[in-house]
Amino acid sequence: MKRRLIISSWLLVLLTLIAACASETPNQPHAPAETSSVAIPVLSGESQPSGEAYPSPAEAFQPTALGEEPYPAPSSPIVPPPQAGPAYPAPGELVPEGQGGGETLRMAVLPIVDNLPMVVAQREGLFAKYGLQVEFIPVASAAERDQVIVAGQADGMINDIISTLLYNKDSIQVQIVRFARVATPEAAQYHLVVSASSGINETSQLKGVPIGISQGTIIEYITDRLLEREGFQPSEIQKMAVPKIPDRLALLSSGELKAATLPDPFSYLAVQQGGRFLLQDSKYPEYGHSTYAFRKAVIDQKPQAIRAFLAAIEEAVVQINLSPTQYANLLVEEKLIPAPLAGSYQTPPFPPKSIPAEQLWNDALAWAMSRGMVSATVSYADSVSGAFLP
Repeated sequence: MKRRLIISSWLLVLLTLIAACASETPNQPHAPAETSSVAIPVLSGESQPSGEAYPSPAEAFQPTALGEEPYPAPSSPIVPPPQAGPAYPAPGELVPEGQGGGETLRMAVLPIVDNLPMVVAQREGLFAKYGLQVEFIPVASAAERDQVIVAGQADGMINDIISTLLYNKDSIQVQIVRFARVATPEAAQYHLVVSASSGINETSQLKGVPIGISQGTIIEYITDRLLEREGFQPSEIQKMAVPKIPDRLALLSSGELKAATLPDPFSYLAVQQGGRFLLQDSKYPEYGHSTYAFRKAVIDQKPQAIRAFLAAIEEAVVQINLSPTQYANLLVEEKLIPAPLAGSYQTPPFPPKSIPAEQLWNDALAWAMSRGMVSATVSYADSVSGAFLP
């Protein structure tokens, strides 16, 4: 009996020791969370060197037709989507659950007509259909848009090649993934307008006349290229920097400016106020354009979200082009056109899936380098990608 008690006691002590050891096993440390930071340098294109220097007038571009689309092929040089690449459902085809990754993209949006496909895609649930959430971040100017992008507060934007060149002149910060709008022979995007009191009826009368522009932007690029195509020498093109569109409109309406280059739809407002169209990029549609661009870091992190975004945009574009009048009220509701144009402004066509051709890129690059805005070649292949088109 005594022996049993001793054995039982030893067993009790042993079990106690085992339990104590188990309670002292240390917890496993958590894996450190991954973090990423995006460093995008501030644009430095605000201050440009003085002096006028322009390349020779560009030769006419040969457009690439997209015959399979129910839309007239734009005359601006475009590149159809590559045949190879990740498969993605065609517009109108439902995306399998999770295809968009449940991602969110933040878009810096100006109050411009070019935004209409994004607005339609949002309102009609096309982004959600492709498994994507899109947040709009309103901005009042291109300068504010760039600040938002640089700060990483937005992922994408509608801009143009000149803007992208400035972003990427030192390193690749943004990448163009699609045309947003292009000029066509039937629909202009940029207009050279003269005031009612200017007495100017022919383009040749603009020689030596100050033209209101925003310096170092696509507005100045378009102005130079259109006038060069009309036979102007660089010394005959005179320009006055008036960065803000409302100021340009006011000066034009008052007659203090005889001429100004304005984007659609503000050019129509200038004509409504008494101005007159003199020259439009519909005559030379290889220049006028706008683009969808995203921060390169976002493209690398969320490629499926970019594909989903462009698939929704494609479907919205098809809908708009099939019934443009249906969206006339939406342009006013979303303040994409000035209120005085309600009822008279015609919804423009939007291009099918396409990206700028290298020829257009090189022409804009040559112009920017001649202006001292860019000091070295900026890679087209790294700055423009058609890999995400549906």
